[in-house]
Order: sequence, then C-alpha cells, then structure tokens
Amino acid sequence: MNIRRIRYARLQMRLLGRKRAFSFAVGAVRELAGWKGWQNPLLRLVVWLVALPILWLTVSTPLSEGQQLVFGLVTFVAALFLRLLPGRYVTQALIVLSIVASTRYLYWRLTETISFDTWLSGLFGTGLFLAELYAWIVLVLGFFQTAWPLERKPAAMEPDSSTWPTVDVFIPTYNEPLKVVRTTVFAAMAIDWPRHKIKVYVLDDGRREEFASFAKEAGVGYLTRKNNKHAKAGNINAALKVTNGEYVAVFDCDHIPTRTFLQVAMGWFRRDAKLAMVQTPHHFFSPDPFEKNLGTFKKVPNEGELFYGLVQDGNDLWNATFFCGSCAVMKRSVLDEIGGIAIETVTEDAHTALKMHRLGYSTAYLAVPQAAGFATESLGAHVGQRIRWARGMAQIFRIDNPLFGRGLRLPQRLCYANAMLHFFYGLPRLVFLTAPLAYLLFGSQVIQASAITIALFALPHLLHANVTNSRMQGEFRHSFWAEVYESVLAWYILRPTLVAFINPKYGKFNVTAKGGLNESEFFDWDISKPYLILMTASLLGLVAGVVKLFWDFDADVDTIVLNLIWTVYNLIMLGAAIAVANEARQVRTSQRVSMKMQAALRTPDGRSHVCTTTDYSDGGVGVTFPVPVALPVGEKVKLTLQRGMDEFEFDASVNLNRGNHVGLQFASMNTQQSIDFVQCTFARADSWVVWGDKRKSDKPLSSMREVTWMGFRGFKVLGAVLLNELRRQRVAPKPVVKAQPIPGKAST
Repeated sequence: MNIRRIRYARLQMRLLGRKRAFSFAVGAVRELAGWKGWQNPLLRLVVWLVALPILWLTVSTPLSEGQQLVFGLVTFVAALFLRLLPGRYVTQALIVLSIVASTRYLYWRLTETISFDTWLSGLFGTGLFLAELYAWIVLVLGFFQTAWPLERKPAAMEPDSSTWPTVDVFIPTYNEPLKVVRTTVFAAMAIDWPRHKIKVYVLDDGRREEFASFAKEAGVGYLTRKNNKHAKAGNINAALKVTNGEYVAVFDCDHIPTRTFLQVAMGWFRRDAKLAMVQTPHHFFSPDPFEKNLGTFKKVPNEGELFYGLVQDGNDLWNATFFCGSCAVMKRSVLDEIGGIAIETVTEDAHTALKMHRLGYSTAYLAVPQAAGFATESLGAHVGQRIRWARGMAQIFRIDNPLFGRGLRLPQRLCYANAMLHFFYGLPRLVFLTAPLAYLLFGSQVIQASAITIALFALPHLLHANVTNSRMQGEFRHSFWAEVYESVLAWYILRPTLVAFINPKYGKFNVTAKGGLNESEFFDWDISKPYLILMTASLLGLVAGVVKLFWDFDADVDTIVLNLIWTVYNLIMLGAAIAVANEARQVRTSQRVSMKMQAALRTPDGRSHVCTTTDYSDGGVGVTFPVPVALPVGEKVKLTLQRGMDEFEFDASVNLNRGNHVGLQFASMNTQQSIDFVQCTFARADSWVVWGDKRKSDKPLSSMREVTWMGFRGFKVLGAVLLNELRRQRVAPKPVVKAQPIPGKAST
C-alpha cells in the first residue's frame, strides 16, 4: 500500500512539474511577444537579417523521410502551442511557421517532383504545380495584407456644427422597385447632420415618373440623364456635375444608412488633409444564397465578411483601403481631380480608389457597420455579381496594373495585387478538383514521389496554413468554407477573368437584382451543371480507384489511397456546391430584422400594455409581453415606438397570437409615417452593432464536420431531386395521338 502511495505521489509531482514547466513556457513566450523592444526598427532589421538565412536553410535543406516527419511534428506542435497564446506577435510567429512549411513544400515540389515520364503526366503535373504556386503566392500576400489590422476608431467632429462641411448623399438606382429605394431614402433623410448642410438625391437611371413623384413628395432631389452610358459610374459622374457639396456620400439603393453614418465617418477628414475617402462595411440583414439554402444565416460568416471584417482593416494599415461602391464618403475636390468615378472598368469602385492612391491621397476604413442592405437573393444573381467583380479586377490588372506605374508604395501595390489575383482562382480551383482523377482514371503520376513522401511534405503545409488562417480569420471565415465558395464560383469566373485579361474592353456592367421571390423550393439545374459534371467525373474516379485497390495486385496501394482521400474531399466540396443550388422558398416580400426595443401597445378599450419588439420589417413588427395578452387576430391596435425622446404611434392589426408573442401588421402608412417608422428601426444608431456577437468563432474540426455534413446534404438533395423527376416522368400522362385515316380508306 505504501509503495502505491509513493508511486502516486511521484506521478503527481511529475504532473505538477510539467504543469509548472508549461506555465513557465507560456509566460516566457508572452513576455517575449509583448516586449516593447520589438518596436525598434533597427532591432527588427537585425532580426530579419539573421532570420532570413536561417529560414532559407530550413526551407531548402534536404531531409530523409524520418527527419521530415520529425520536422513536421515539431513545427506543428509548436504551432498548436502558440495558438493557445494571445497577442499579435504570436500571430506573426504562426505566420512564419506557416510560410516556412508551405515554402519548403513548394521548394521540394520544384526541385524533386517535376520530372515526368509521359506527356500526359507532364501536362497534368505542370498544371498542378502552377496551381500550387498560385495558391502559395495568394497565401503569402494574404498574410502580408492581414497580419496587423489597423482597427481604426471613429474620430469625433468638432463641437461647433457651423464649421462642418456640406455633404451630398447620392442614391443611384436603375431598375430596382420603389419599395426597395424608398426605405433607403427615408433613412438618408434622418442622417444626423445640420439640415442646411446635407442634401439627398435619388439618381434615377431608369427615368421613372413614379420615382420623380416620390422624390418630390419626400422632399429630396431627383436627378436623371439622357442616357445610361458607363452605368452606375456614369450616373454618379453626371450628378457630380450638377451638385456642389464638399463631400459625397454614396449608398446603393438597398443600403439603408443609420442616422450616425456621417458622425462616424466624417471625423477623420478633419484630422488628415490628404484623406480622400472613408469606407464603412457592407452589412446585410438578409441571408445570401449560401446562408439561405444551407441554413447557416447568423451561424457561419458569409462570403463577404472576411473582406469587410479583416482584409479592409489590414489594407488600412498600408493606406490601401478600397472604395466598395457604397457606404462611403469621398472628398469632391479629389473626385474632380481624378476625373470622377472611374469608367474604364466594371469595378469602378476599386479602380477609383487606385486612382486616388496613385495621386498620393490616403483612404481610411472604419469597421463599424453604419448601413445595411439586401444580400443577393438567388445563386444565379450571386454568381452574376461575382462574375462582374472578377471581370473588373482582371480589367484593372490588365490596363492599370498596380504592380507598375507611378504613385504607389510597395505595400499598396501588394495589397492591390492580392485583391486582383484572388479573382483568378477559377482555374487553380478546377485543377485541385480534378487533379486526383489524372491518376485514378488515366494512371498519370502528377507528383513524381511516393505517397508517403507527398504526405510528409504536404500535410505540414496544409495544416499550418489552416491553423494560422483559423487564428487570423476565425471570426470572419470558418475553416474549409473558402473551398466551398470557390468550388461554387470557380467555373463561372474562369472565362470572364481570362477574356478580360486578354481583351479588357469586353463585357458590360450588370445590375444585381434585388427584391425577388421564390414561390416554392426548386433545384437550379442550369447553375449546377458544372458541379454535376465534376461530381460525375469524381465518382467515376472513385469507382476506378476502388477497383484498382481490390483487383489490381500490382497497383501502388499508397498512391491509390492518397488519391481516393483527395477525391472524397473534393466530392464533399462539390456536394456542398450542389446543396447551395437547391434554392429555398422565399415568400416574404419584406425581410424581418431582429431588434429588441421597448414599445407599448394600446388596445381599443384604451388600455396600454408594455412590450418588447423581437423583429420588424417594413410591413409589421413582432412583440412579446411579460404575460400572455388576450388579443384576437384581426383586432385593431396602436403601436408606440421611440426614437430618442420622441414617440411615434402606428396603426396596426393583430395577425398572429402565440401567448406572449404577438405579430402585428401595419395599416397603410402615409409618407410621414413611413419616414418615422424607418427612422425608429432601420436608421437607429445601434441597429447593426451587435449583429454577430453571439456567433461562435472558428474551430477547424467543427467546421470540417459542418462542411462534410453540407456535402452529404448535397448528395441527399440531388438524390431526392432525381427521384422526384423520375416519379414525375412516370405519372405524366402520355400524349394523346389522334388516329389518322388510312390512305385510300374512308374514315368513320
């Protein structure tokens, strides 16, 4: 018994010693990472001069398989340890480890695996290496771009509002319904700025009488032009010629500003005389096609959040913030100097910012949502929007390449280059989706090395990149979702980017449709054709690989297994892409937005009930009561909402009663009531501040399970769609064929 106690005591001492050692290591790393000496430029230069030769030796030194295994394990364990520690310098260390692992893999690929025995292997193998080289460039540039987000805070305006500048608010529209535009106009009218120093204009390229009448009734400016040359850019430029505000704020017609927009955005112009533009995020209160069709709204960050949550903040450090076409303020004098909004490409916004930067002006980004709008409502519309962005970025890369020309500093060139190179992912993504099929279907060895050696070099590269990106991007992009987004869009942006790169004048601006409805769930066969073709090819490769594995006794088992694992991974991504193509029903004409705000409900008998709003749309409000209230459906009530110290009353009727929760539908409102309601809800200063606070940050394993489930869901959806189609064909009535009289015989 005493021996057992002694052994147990020794074990406790060992565990305690290890815990103390771990705590000491953690503390030492934290102290080292937080040391103020790192801010000394001379010290950092010395560190780089010493580190670069060591890094090169680490990348280029050949190792045996056993040594490479040890190298991979040691560096990855170090990364997992560092991931537990806070601080930006720790993030820099993770970036270094990731770049070393990825560069070592690429160096090995270039020096030891590019030797092919057949022309087919050479074709497939060279294509794969070039795709990997592209991915490495984008990875490194992405680390540079986002390694140290500036996290700029709003600057206050001076107390004396008489010194504040004049601002013109432009709301361009072309074919959007008035219902979408009017909410934005009413919110813009509520922007907190001296009334005599702000003017709101509807820029109607549709030249519609209904819009002219609405603008007159609302008391805002209405501008048109004789033609639609250069689309949105031309529309804004035409308005610049007939207005005179010192600054110009631009909102897409479905981006509803909060009343604090100018108070938040304008302060930095007073601090920086060279500041030409301030951009705020594009925030969306409706789900995009991925969120809607996969059911991930408010659970998984949408496709655009990485850009507005992290990339733009990283750009801001290097004075490389892009204009994004909406939710921004620009100095008119600078716009006049560069010739207005850029018209040479279909991404006029980013090109406009590039022109500003070339002339030495600065831009700023404030990651504070100050406007919100509708996301694209169907996968087809989403693809069309991304095609325009990809085409425009390829046009800029071709005709005004940021890597060359005057005016830009090196960091700005790299930020712009990465933004444009990103949209060339179409071909590399298709290469990654088809690469394992070269061996499974054609027997071509695309990497001239054993499967074990490939795994020993590739896994550290992939794992480090995933861990580092998860730490840096986890709040704005969950692991493995980038592959889903790229798999959906790769085929569609491939041709526009290549064509625009060859002929930058080809293509035109297309408007993203908003406000559509889906009466019933349907599967978009047209948009999913590329995914179905790739899935069919991958399934054939999977079957071929399994056949080789079990029936070809001379086959290289390790290589087959490696390619089968790769193919299964690709099938998961393609399954998720197919799941996105299954369009969910959308029968609401108005998107409901969650909001908690104190309110009061007055019933016909004169009693008033305190309640709290749960959500709202421009057609109604949901409210909850502390205790159930007897309100029959159809009963007329009056809802009181507050904006600051002011109260506003709206006529409504009960259309839903579930005990404590009651749904209200508004009666018809006049213009002033509509303005009051928008300013009590959409235009509130705190409308979008806590939007994603309850969402969990990224956990790579959980994200992998989530994406895998989406992949299986896609196969399930496809099976159900095919089964329903088969049933429909079976029950469809056969066409009636009328009897034809036999020639030469009388008909009866």
